[in-house]
Amino acid sequence: MIVSMKRGASREELDRVKQIISNHKLKVHSMKGKERVVIGVVGVGPGAGHCQQALEATEGVESVVRISAPYKFVSLESRTQPTRVKVGRATIGGNGFTLMAGPCSVENRKQLNAVASVVEACGGKVLRGGAFKPRTSPYEFQGLGEKGLELLAEAGQKHGLGTVTEVMDPRQVSLVAGYVDMLQVGARNMQNFDLLKELGGCKKPVLLKRGMSATLKEWLMSAEYLFCHGNRKVVLCERGVRSFDTATRNVFDIAAAPVLRTLTHLPVVLDPSHAAGRRDIVPALCYASAAVGADGLIIEVHPKPDEAMSDGAQSLTLQQFRSMAKKLERFLLG
Repeated sequence: MIVSMKRGASREELDRVKQIISNHKLKVHSMKGKERVVIGVVGVGPGAGHCQQALEATEGVESVVRISAPYKFVSLESRTQPTRVKVGRATIGGNGFTLMAGPCSVENRKQLNAVASVVEACGGKVLRGGAFKPRTSPYEFQGLGEKGLELLAEAGQKHGLGTVTEVMDPRQVSLVAGYVDMLQVGARNMQNFDLLKELGGCKKPVLLKRGMSATLKEWLMSAEYLFCHGNRKVVLCERGVRSFDTATRNVFDIAAAPVLRTLTHLPVVLDPSHAAGRRDIVPALCYASAAVGADGLIIEVHPKPDEAMSDGAQSLTLQQFRSMAKKLERFLLG
């Protein structure tokens, strides 16, 4: 259940609601907004129906909604209006389409500004770039760390772009949040629950990537972790799932976007770069993403992909990105 308190509900009314929930042997997850408190009630059993009746009759309660999905706060049942998430000057979700792009890894100032300039010119709103890189091999480039964060923040400010980068460890959250507008949870960390709890207490938006073998339910339950620990600024990102086929890096589950529309109010962006693993088919996947109703794209771009320190094979050249963005604009405008 989701219990919405009336605006200005008193502490005594709130405590009474929590006591009723506890008396019915159900668990409380409360979230305080600007004007009201919303309480998630978790648990099953015969007491749930009686609890709802008692809550509906309690002073200070505006509404009580039963949620059948295991993910309460992110379910479409809890909020019918689409969530909009501000990232810098950009807004992800609603009726718009947000283009996010940048290199896989921040390598140096010249490289990053070359990409940022093109992203800005092509109507992009958010600059992506990795400062801490989770690599399969311990011998590969691991990122510039805090120096990379500094360069990303500098380029974002210079070109008027929001910024997003990956955070891999709960101990990095405060550091990364001090530099960028949005923190990304990578596929490998989708079920790193300690990290999700830490990000739940962070005020910055979170881009939550789908795990490489995760079901939609598991993915939404990870988003629920962020919500029930206090962070409602969550954007989902589909980046492909693991398969037996080697023609592409992953299988691009493009159906995830329209399916999620029936399950959650959260915005959904797609990442064709990590799904494809090869730059020649990335533009086609971008157009398809717009066609199925995604809220935006996150794409890897590099001035010289063949010399990139990570993921060069899937990164568009600057010219390829310009051409793709132009065609995408015409596509979106009909």
